[in-house]
Amino acid sequence: MTTRRKFLKGAAVAGPATLAAPSILHAQEPIRWRFQTYAGSALGEEVTKPAIDAINAAAQGELEIELFYADQIVPTGELFQALQRGTIDGVHSDDDSMASPTPVRSFGGYFPLATKHALDVPVLFNQYGLADIWREEYAKVGVHWLSAAGQDPCNFNTVKPIKSLADMDGLKLYTFPTAGRFLSQFGVVPVNIPYEDAEVAVQTGELDGMAWSGITEDYTVGWADVTNYFCTNNISGAWIGSFFVNAEKWAELPDHLKQIVNSAIEASHTYRNQWYWGGEARLRASGEKLELTSVPQDEWKVVEEAAVKFWDEMAEEGETAAKIVQIFRDYNNVISKAGPPYTFG
Repeated sequence: MTTRRKFLKGAAVAGPATLAAPSILHAQEPIRWRFQTYAGSALGEEVTKPAIDAINAAAQGELEIELFYADQIVPTGELFQALQRGTIDGVHSDDDSMASPTPVRSFGGYFPLATKHALDVPVLFNQYGLADIWREEYAKVGVHWLSAAGQDPCNFNTVKPIKSLADMDGLKLYTFPTAGRFLSQFGVVPVNIPYEDAEVAVQTGELDGMAWSGITEDYTVGWADVTNYFCTNNISGAWIGSFFVNAEKWAELPDHLKQIVNSAIEASHTYRNQWYWGGEARLRASGEKLELTSVPQDEWKVVEEAAVKFWDEMAEEGETAAKIVQIFRDYNNVISKAGPPYTFG
């Protein structure tokens, strides 16, 4: 027979253990990821940090992601290798800059004249099949591809003005691997140096400028302080970049945390769209550091024709490359028929 005294005595004994159980659960170690972006700290605050902050806030201590900026753990050109072997757990970068060993590498970053605007990128991935190709190719090499988005165009900010194609001859420019390969036919000398060294390299004469971004980034990262001119002609309307995670780390992540990661990244795309779109317009219209120049459109057609030949060459690199190039062709055919505003570049 259980008396009231025995019941209370038993409750008193059990009480501390019972009360301790929730605290034990809350004290469970969070999942921790190290995440590196292609962007330096000033740019990374706008293009990568909002996504990471949103994930950390929504995960409520279950997942904690530490963000590192360009070259802080490994050089940008080694991002893929570090991600694959687990040195870092997540990456925000274009395929070209991080030296992806997949067939999609050359189509990340700035593939010449493939896009007009940032919104072309999610359309190409979600409506024309690029997402399936990226996901399948990265799965083969132990990396989980999460999402892609467009950002700014690839213009030229230089010490000397570019008003004709002849002005590009001999320019030493910091640019992306595939963009540099394309531009070299016009006399451009592509230079590959660490991201954070580019500003000083202009000051010392190692560089004549950059073909790396639009005008928003030029002002944000300080490049507008060391160059004088901004050429409004672009070789691509939007940067193609993605978020990636080590495949094993992604497989270990609980489903509800996967949903948080995916949702936060998708939301960050919207933030970048407005940040770049507004920045490009405002700084072209009222920015005081860079003088705007342009190559006449009839002369720039030479670049556009060269891009068509470049696409043909890239399509010959393999079945996947041919499939991607065909998607770009199909999409550009659609927007050409649709006309403005889709064709405004």
